[in-house]
Amino acid sequence: MITNDIFGALQLMVVGMLTVFSILLIVICLGNLLIKLVNKYAPEEVATKQPVAAVAGAVEQVDATVKAIIDATIAQITGGKGHASKITKL
Repeated sequence: MITNDIFGALQLMVVGMLTVFSILLIVICLGNLLIKLVNKYAPEEVATKQPVAAVAGAVEQVDATVKAIIDATIAQITGGKGHASKITKL
């Protein structure tokens, strides 16, 4: 009687684990297929770089108070050993 119960439990466990494994395998395969289709038919747009002269002219100078605050913050964080060599607005 006990051997039948253990055999039935093991059989149920194996069937359940195989079912979960096969469903996860299907999800992985469909995910990879979706990734390949999206990359093929809707590739990512490549951003074009702007000329350096146009970007350099567009950068505004940082206000003196903002520069002082940034310098003080860097000095406090680095213990006076660090400094800002260039500050640009993003």
